[in-house]
Amino acid sequence: MAKSKLEQSLTDGAHKLLTHLVGSWAGATKTWFEKDVLADESPMSAEISPLYDGRFISYDYQGSLEGKPFEGKMIIGFDIPYQRFSASWIDTFHMGTQIMLSSGESGVIKDNGFAILGSYGSPEYGAAWGWRTEVEIISADEIVFTAYNISPEGEEAKATETIYRRRG
Repeated sequence: MAKSKLEQSLTDGAHKLLTHLVGSWAGATKTWFEKDVLADESPMSAEISPLYDGRFISYDYQGSLEGKPFEGKMIIGFDIPYQRFSASWIDTFHMGTQIMLSSGESGVIKDNGFAILGSYGSPEYGAAWGWRTEVEIISADEIVFTAYNISPEGEEAKATETIYRRRG
């Protein structure tokens, strides 16, 4: 009997890549508010869990920024019909009361990670800014989440970088 598209993806596709992220992680996050000016470096911990038979993963993290605690959640999946990664992201610092929706076309799929692009802003501040999140699997025990701010004019600057090591 032929495998379903999800079963195939879990075996050797994008969903298999997502399952490599599942686990308990600890590391450090660097944050920049201005291009090339490091504002903070703080410990970060995360739990990444599978959801709905591997269709999605839940990335739940806790840390601090400038001495104040914060936490966040990102639901990440791979949309088989449209061949792109997608995510929804909320947290207690960057997003306020907004939910950022992000996606990345299949052309950005790499063997060791993926990138997704979203946007954020407020009518009172004018044009929306872009936010690109890159997830890179260095090894079975090390992953890196890097995010870039993209100005309305298209200028990019690193915003956050978290290097995690698998716990246990």
